[in-house]
Amino acid sequence: MIDLPDGITLVDAGLPGHWNDLLRTLTELGRPLSDIRGLVLTHGDGDHIGFAERLRSEAGVPVFVHGDDAHRVRTGEKPKTAMGPARIGPTLGFFAYGLRKNALRTRHVSEVVTVVDGQVLDLPGSPVVIGMPGHSPGSIAVHIPAVDAVFVGDALTTRHVLTGRRGPQPAPFTDEPKAADASLDRLAALSASWVLPGHGAPWQGSPSDIAAAVRAAGQRAASYPAAG
Repeated sequence: MIDLPDGITLVDAGLPGHWNDLLRTLTELGRPLSDIRGLVLTHGDGDHIGFAERLRSEAGVPVFVHGDDAHRVRTGEKPKTAMGPARIGPTLGFFAYGLRKNALRTRHVSEVVTVVDGQVLDLPGSPVVIGMPGHSPGSIAVHIPAVDAVFVGDALTTRHVLTGRRGPQPAPFTDEPKAADASLDRLAALSASWVLPGHGAPWQGSPSDIAAAVRAAGQRAASYPAAG
């Protein structure tokens, strides 16, 4: 959530159960729902679009997504990807959390506004769309210089939801790992003090440093697959 005097921009919509968390946060800020000017999706996976359709249909908030993920957001259709390394405890915790937050009741988004790489959105904070294909074809980072931050969705993670491993690393359930690795160069070129992934703790430091750390972690995992 980017809360600025001219309104609020949301990045990603979590799971359906996060709707109540959104309303609680708005109340704490003294902001009405009508102050939300737009919702930008980093990609079209179900755990990032949770309350998007509700926000769009009930509050009239436009939902922005890269054109290459628009079909995924509207239909939920996506290729099957290898699950990769996993541990029983973290994996069960990940799916249990999804059930608690009503993941099975996620609604697809019937109307979206498509965006392209390099586009500056007319929303609070003037978000800049940075194409980061790999996790999905239309994955993006959302760079908001006004708050010195970049939201990266699942272009990387700082906590692997299936292994529980912490620290910068490639995200699981990635459509095209090689493309995702190549996209790290685009992240590294940005200037920001905070990098905010979809899963795991925020990273305070440069995008170039976390991109290098993710790439190194991926190389280690590829060299020693049994250690995952």
